[in-house]
Amino acid sequence: MYSVGVPLPPPVRELFREFRPLLTGFERVRESRDATLVAKRLDAADRREYLRAAREAKAALRGAPAFEARVADVGVFERPARGPGPLVYLAVESPGLERVHRRLVADLGGVDGIEGDDYVPHVTLARDGDTAAVERVRDHDFDPVTWTVSELEFYDARHGERIEAVSLPA
Repeated sequence: MYSVGVPLPPPVRELFREFRPLLTGFERVRESRDATLVAKRLDAADRREYLRAAREAKAALRGAPAFEARVADVGVFERPARGPGPLVYLAVESPGLERVHRRLVADLGGVDGIEGDDYVPHVTLARDGDTAAVERVRDHDFDPVTWTVSELEFYDARHGERIEAVSLPA
């Protein structure tokens, strides 16, 4: 899967270390190095299709400004659109990211159930846990993290690598 994503700053990755001991009781726990904040999935099955989709995404992003993002809460998808639930996540507040997402969906189309009106900006912590595990994560207090998003990255999940980035002017 290819996507356009928001690079996560070190303080958000540090939240993973803070939450890690609370994630016992989940079958699947995301590692900090694998954490992502997806702005838009790209409809591409291979590199050739990716190049086309990336060109379209870059055109849609032309002129998009930098924006603020904030993690201040934990959310839960009881029945996620894809994969087993419940899924616990760091909730991302960012009107700027939501504008970028809508812009990309308008130009490239959306994935039913997870994009467009169903889009919830988030960073997955873990999935498929029992009720006690979910409550333990939800009840954890932490200091909010706010940052400026000044670039978006194009990411290849199959190979776990950043392909390229697009700068967002201040």
